[in-house]
Amino acid sequence: MMPRGQQLLLPANPWFIWGSLITAVALNMLQNMGLWGRAAWLPDLVALILVFWAIHQPQRVGVGSAFLLGLVIDVHQSALLGQHALAYSALSFLAIGIHRRILWFSVPSQALQLLPLFVAAHALTLVIRLLTGDFFPGWSVLLSPLIEAMLWPVVSVLLLLPQRQAPDRDDNRPL
Repeated sequence: MMPRGQQLLLPANPWFIWGSLITAVALNMLQNMGLWGRAAWLPDLVALILVFWAIHQPQRVGVGSAFLLGLVIDVHQSALLGQHALAYSALSFLAIGIHRRILWFSVPSQALQLLPLFVAAHALTLVIRLLTGDFFPGWSVLLSPLIEAMLWPVVSVLLLLPQRQAPDRDDNRPL
């Protein structure tokens, strides 16, 4: 049963799902090599896209894929191997756990409810970094989950756009 007034969506194309995840990895890599480097306040786009697909397509994107993407980010950032893998796996597990409930809310309400998940993932990576003897990145690390939550409506609109199109376009039918 769908929430009242919500549009019926087409099935998500697996190529689009994995293409968006690979694009998020590439954007994270470009962001880390860019002007700011690995600034603590920058949003983790892989985590954001991963949570989106874990909520909307939990049968296709799960904890295993989150772990693999985390290993890729760990290798790219020369971080402790498994640091992001653990955080992404936990984030994906929590997102899959709430995926049925969260889809009943509006997109801004979803962003507010996902904020604690993003905070938990960043706190987990921060604790791992501090336990291994790394330095504290500063209080700007608190901005990253906030920015990710603010990006949630944008990501929701962009990634659901291909599913909102009509399967057979016809000028006489609105769907």
